[in-house]
Amino acid sequence: MNIRFYNARILTMQDDKLLWGELHVKDNRISYVGKDAPEGIAFDREIDCMGNILMPGFKNAHTHSGMTLMRTYADGLPLQEWLTTKIFPLEAKMSGEEVALLSKLAILEYLTSGVTAVFDMYLTPETIADAFYEAGMRVVQVSGINKFGPTLEVLEERYNKLNGVNDLTSFMLGFHAEYTCDRKLLEKIAELAHKYKAPVYTHMSETECEVKECVDRYGMTPGVFLDSLGMFDFGGGGYHCVHFEDGDIEVFKKRGLSVVTNPGSNTKLASGIAPLKRFLQEGINVAIGTDGPSSNNCLDMFKEMMLVFSLANIREKDALAIDAVDILKMATVNGAKAMFLHDCDTLSAGKYADLIMIDMHMPNMQPENDVIRNIVYSGSKQNVKMTMIGGKILYEDGKFNIGTDPEVIYKEANAILKRLT
Repeated sequence: MNIRFYNARILTMQDDKLLWGELHVKDNRISYVGKDAPEGIAFDREIDCMGNILMPGFKNAHTHSGMTLMRTYADGLPLQEWLTTKIFPLEAKMSGEEVALLSKLAILEYLTSGVTAVFDMYLTPETIADAFYEAGMRVVQVSGINKFGPTLEVLEERYNKLNGVNDLTSFMLGFHAEYTCDRKLLEKIAELAHKYKAPVYTHMSETECEVKECVDRYGMTPGVFLDSLGMFDFGGGGYHCVHFEDGDIEVFKKRGLSVVTNPGSNTKLASGIAPLKRFLQEGINVAIGTDGPSSNNCLDMFKEMMLVFSLANIREKDALAIDAVDILKMATVNGAKAMFLHDCDTLSAGKYADLIMIDMHMPNMQPENDVIRNIVYSGSKQNVKMTMIGGKILYEDGKFNIGTDPEVIYKEANAILKRLT
């Protein structure tokens, strides 16, 4: 379809300036952004933005979508006890079809939060890829292999099978964490990274206990140890990265790795506050993720942005430790960089039409002393008027267009919960 958005204030994220003009979409890509639009184009739909903001969609750079099943299921426990006594046993019962349905529940929530792409690590990548494609949602999956499974052969098969299938889904090499893998398995994963010259991603340095145990095992912190295996010779990154030492930071700088911070999850599980200001000062790419809806409870990037701001201020004892512009970059362009979604980072001609409309005609966005700070500090899901992915409007004015009735998804999700618990 050819779609015209006009009377829009456009935050391209190429800089922090607002452009008053229009944006055109042809099929799945942006064809024009500017003030003086070309004439004579036949549009299938023309949308008057009425001065609302068009901006790139948020990139949820770390999540476990299928964990919607465990929302509020095991609250109040520290990470290791939460995983081993509650989460892992329940996950062992889940089928691929159930994971797909529960992922669609997450997709509904992503769309209401203005998320246009997610970096997902979960149990059954094949059914997850199908669920996201059917809904029209963009997903980059990453392997969560550990000593309990799957095999390295399955990991390699998925890497080859799930890349290049369509323009909405891709797959990265990764593993759950250092503490759930033995050294031999980690060495084999590093060999795969070298075979395909591919980046690798993992949970890293989430808790003090995790770091201490790694030092006890190998005499090195997780980041330094994994780098010693050649794990990050072709890039990648870490999720959480709360308890970093100087050596870990040097590894991330040297290898050009991305940090994906998850402040909601880290506060809920009492894991700590990541040194984000230091990461930014060192030139490390920092993105934002919600983590799963069990370790966070919600999949809301607005809440995560506010937590990034507030927690950094507390950690640094500075009322403006990180500027709002930098936080918005974390949630958009930096996330796209971490996920290798280079055609989804800014609103520019030729890029994928992954964009959202922020409703400024609401009390929490007024007055407009600073629009970007309003979005980061005051914004909420109620301000997401529209979410478009690949040129298709999947959410608009409270209504979904993902090919499945939301009420059916809600009913099935509760049936799965009853059946498995």
